[in-house]
Amino acid sequence: MANDKPEVPQQRLGIPSRNPLPLSASQEAQVREIYYARVRKQCAKEIKGKQASKQACMHACIQETAPLPMNTFADCAFGRTFTVSFACRDQHRIMNNCMKLHATAEANDAAREEWFASRMERHRERERKAKVAVAQEEFLREWWGLPEEERSWRKQEVEKMKQPERVGGMPAKDRRRGPEV
Repeated sequence: MANDKPEVPQQRLGIPSRNPLPLSASQEAQVREIYYARVRKQCAKEIKGKQASKQACMHACIQETAPLPMNTFADCAFGRTFTVSFACRDQHRIMNNCMKLHATAEANDAAREEWFASRMERHRERERKAKVAVAQEEFLREWWGLPEEERSWRKQEVEKMKQPERVGGMPAKDRRRGPEV
């Protein structure tokens, strides 16, 4: 009772503002991949279970002994195609319930924050790749004795790699940008 004030959740760094610009389709896809990976990681026990049980099932099938009881969806679905939805219904329901439980708006927001937090890392990676590409081009030019002139498109690509990542996507060239009279 010493604290009568409600706790205010700590804001994490990473998102430029609480209402950031909308992301492009490819950026949203990257956020979704982070989100799905987090949910799959939380439900890994229901999806895959232990690796040893899958190997034990394979060993039992080779030995033609009685099949081991399957408690995860991956164990049940192993070696099946069309009959998965019928034979593994209970395991599929368990897996789906876990996914529904962990696939929340908060998890999506956390994935979005993680994506924004890794912006600088992605920028450094792009710069590193650009440097490697320039070094490879210089090596090939020296190796084959090509002229020193650089193509304009290569310069543009290097300049593009140096630019910061756009959060709002690129505007359409033919879109009106405000009230036109």
